[in-house]
Amino acid sequence: MTTQFTEIAQRAAADGDVTADEVLALRRQGWGDGIITREEAEAIFAVNNAIDERSQEWCDFVVEAIGEFVLNGTEPRLQCDDSEAEWLIAQVDHDGVCESYVELEVIVRIIERAENVPTRLKDYVIAQVENEVLTGTGPTRHGGELSDTHVSSAEARILRRVVFASGGHGPAAVSRHEAEMLFRLKDATKAEANAPEWDDLFLDGVANFMRGFAFQNAQLDHSRRRGLEEFMADDSANVGRFLGRMAKQVPHVRNHFGKVFGKKDAGPSIADQAATGHEVTDFEQQWLDKMIEGDGEVDDLERRLIARIIEEGE
Repeated sequence: MTTQFTEIAQRAAADGDVTADEVLALRRQGWGDGIITREEAEAIFAVNNAIDERSQEWCDFVVEAIGEFVLNGTEPRLQCDDSEAEWLIAQVDHDGVCESYVELEVIVRIIERAENVPTRLKDYVIAQVENEVLTGTGPTRHGGELSDTHVSSAEARILRRVVFASGGHGPAAVSRHEAEMLFRLKDATKAEANAPEWDDLFLDGVANFMRGFAFQNAQLDHSRRRGLEEFMADDSANVGRFLGRMAKQVPHVRNHFGKVFGKKDAGPSIADQAATGHEVTDFEQQWLDKMIEGDGEVDDLERRLIARIIEEGE
């Protein structure tokens, strides 16, 4: 790290403010040798922790500089390994909380740009946003949006970017962990005035997760496969009861249940099997049953989800 970079960063931290000229000077010094070093990256985080007001110029610089260090600081490029992810989380979470929106944006942008990131990094962002939704506090809840148990536009956008990012399970491959998070947020906020983006995020995310397992794509890692096997061994979900209830509550879809998830054989429909007590062991049916029965009712979003699955399975 250059002496000039150190002096500029220390002066900004001491003043509690970063001027546009100081941001420009940090850019020149930071990229003067073509790379951002770890010492420079940690100095940037130190300044961000010390200042009260963060200008757009400063936020843009932080996102670019930290992303450059993590993704291009070492070979292979555009990769974020476990040690880099832990370092990044430690910098953001140094006092036990993600304090500013720019810190969250740093991680989200890395997840979007990386060819691969550890699941831990995506899970960290998801946990931060879920906590904000449930408590009404956190880096996305500035400017007056402090009520709890609703999904704001900022939160819906961040979740979509992370859930559908290229890093992690693969482009647009939604994990079980992410799909279950979407169900938890839906159950917690269904009576609230959520942002318009929320409904589509829930439907897109859960439907994508179920399509991924229906087609058995090749993006499952070992831990996810093991988790699936454990879940498949759980016989507590009552598929027959749920589907039997759905056949009564949504009669017009009764004859289509046999086509869900691409099952177009001439055998008895799932609803008919449910009515006769036939055991259904398909993973998607078990998982969907457990998720929908979680709050003891079938709400509007769940009905729309089922209709979408049926339509995509035809």
